[in-house]
Amino acid sequence: MDIDVVVNPRFENFIYDWNYKTYLLVGGYGSSKSYGVVQKLILKCLQEKRKVLVVREVYDTHRDSTFSLFKEILELWGILAASPKERKTKVVAKESPFKLTFPNGSTVIFKGMDKPEKLKSINGISIVWLEECSEIKYAGYKELRGRLRHPTLSLHFILSTNPVGTDNWVYTHFFKSVDEKGNETVVLDDEKLYRLKTIVHNGVYYHHSTADDNFFLPPDYISELDDMRRYDPDLYRVARQGRFGVNGLRVLPQFETMDAELVMREVSGIPSKFKFIGMDFGFETSYNAVVRMAVDDKNKWLYIYKEFYRNHLTDPQTAKALVDWDENIKKEPIIADSAEPKAIHFYQLEGFNMLKCHKYEGSRLANTKKVKRFKRIICSTECVNCIRELRTLTYAKDKKTENLIPDEFNIDPHTFSAIWYGLDHYEVADVKEMKPNSKRGGI
Repeated sequence: MDIDVVVNPRFENFIYDWNYKTYLLVGGYGSSKSYGVVQKLILKCLQEKRKVLVVREVYDTHRDSTFSLFKEILELWGILAASPKERKTKVVAKESPFKLTFPNGSTVIFKGMDKPEKLKSINGISIVWLEECSEIKYAGYKELRGRLRHPTLSLHFILSTNPVGTDNWVYTHFFKSVDEKGNETVVLDDEKLYRLKTIVHNGVYYHHSTADDNFFLPPDYISELDDMRRYDPDLYRVARQGRFGVNGLRVLPQFETMDAELVMREVSGIPSKFKFIGMDFGFETSYNAVVRMAVDDKNKWLYIYKEFYRNHLTDPQTAKALVDWDENIKKEPIIADSAEPKAIHFYQLEGFNMLKCHKYEGSRLANTKKVKRFKRIICSTECVNCIRELRTLTYAKDKKTENLIPDEFNIDPHTFSAIWYGLDHYEVADVKEMKPNSKRGGI
């Protein structure tokens, strides 16, 4: 079967390469990564008898995306059966359920993770494509890896996605991750991929692309992507640059880290009246988080220099663990979550100088604004959980309106709550509330 195949040069190597088990394609809008994957799969199905599984999170989305794209390319190449007479010589597209059947017996089937029971009976799969893989749960990805098996044929797993937040499993699995203890594991530096565009690492074929790599895009489309820089920097990063990053508006853009010794040197010169301890309670999925802080009152800098972060501990176990963590902990006031009066009373009986914070309607927002008013938030490199939770903390969005919710976040940041409580008796002046100095011409 003679076919006139035209491919984007950026994807030529990928389309004809079958040397690796796993292929990861990351790219911006309009980069043609999905188009390249479909070309690759069609050519393979024409060359060998293969059974390909195409997966998206929601089954019905195949209709206007993957299935539609297969039909478009098959029709462009002149090999899509248009009548029953062509069934033996061309590819047959069936829509209920979505399926493609090739003259040599190759098949492409389409499934959704929203109907997992439909995946259990599948066998003989040698190639899996996860389109928009960042939308699929990590557990689903691992489940599909286990279903990829064939007695004789080579096995291949293709993943394609627009980059999203660095907290998504695609990033943490293939690039960088931080565990609950704050230890970072680097599989591959994503900046290196953006620079080199194609990398094979640990047996994985990494491919990066942007709209500039698609020779068939109209200039107006690229112009629209460029315009995103002006009105939506986050979307510009994803759509135009094809880069992972913090997804959303950061709550604490002034957050930074500093070597632990340097932080302690700075903190040692701060008066004790500007040193604070806050505690948030947790047990099962939440954490007991205790944070030691110091405030440079003149410069309005907040130092975070010591943390305690544990769960699955009873109050007696936590009390002992706190003393082991800091032998002076009972000598200083700890301001804790007032929603746990029973716990606070227990610690007081154990000799802790524990006080309840002042909570009121709107206190979450007020506390968030208070912390945001610090000009710098400097965190010791030893406070790994503070770094993990606060460095990329973003505001939650209303699902209907897409508006930011100013007192809700993308995660439940236990260390942030501890900071709120610890600073309960300290106020950071709001610039809007500062009175102009008339002798100096105002502020």
